Amino acid sequence: MNDLKDKVAIVTGARRGMGRTHALRLAKEGARVVVSDISQEDCQKVADEIKKAGGEAIAVECDVSKKKDVDDMVKKAVGEWGKVDILVNNAGICQFKPFLDLTEEEWDRTIDINLKGYFLCAQAAAKEMAKQKSGAIVNVASVAMGQVGVGFATLAHYSASKGGIIGLTETMAVELGPLNIRVNAVAPGAIETPMVDPLKQDPKTMEGVLARVPLHRMGKPEEVSNLVAFLASEQSSYMTGSTVVVDGGWLSQ
Repeated sequence: MNDLKDKVAIVTGARRGMGRTHALRLAKEGARVVVSDISQEDCQKVADEIKKAGGEAIAVECDVSKKKDVDDMVKKAVGEWGKVDILVNNAGICQFKPFLDLTEEEWDRTIDINLKGYFLCAQAAAKEMAKQKSGAIVNVASVAMGQVGVGFATLAHYSASKGGIIGLTETMAVELGPLNIRVNAVAPGAIETPMVDPLKQDPKTMEGVLARVPLHRMGKPEEVSNLVAFLASEQSSYMTGSTVVVDGGWLSQ
């Protein structure tokens, strides 16, 4: 491997689920990884896992909805390794709630973390990338992003945030392209992570979900991480502003 040797990567929401596998995969490719999330203890476990495998990593507690936390996270990356080459915007929350019951507080919290957090992290990281005129940003969206002819009941706030990520990705790609900073998005479908545990508690719901997937199974976090590593590397050097779907064929039906 070693496609990312000596690169410095920040992965948000990296204490579990896809964020964890993104961090592990980037480290396997040779990157030095900042493992970031809201729990320092959980982040340290992932960082230790990377170190045990021979990689380099530090754990940084960060609430991506707070600018000071984000700025401090980027400063720690630069302080440790002198630069930032890669950002994987992965931190997010997903709460299932009927539209008519959705509260303003629940809406705001989802947008603050899932969309505002991406903006804050990308802006702080891009300012560092601009100094070296190179970098790659990967924004993790979702098939629940709108504009695909498929709606997702009980996820109005989540879908709005993920659709916003696509617009943000495309605009950033245009503005940051002249600085040689590439920005792409990944749109996972049904992936085996703690976020989908509520769905798995209802057999009928899970049956309905899998019925929409031609491969008739949920994806593994590692299958998304494969794409994240590709988009972070020079193997995707002529890609920017793209949204790549990893959904077992969900949107093809």
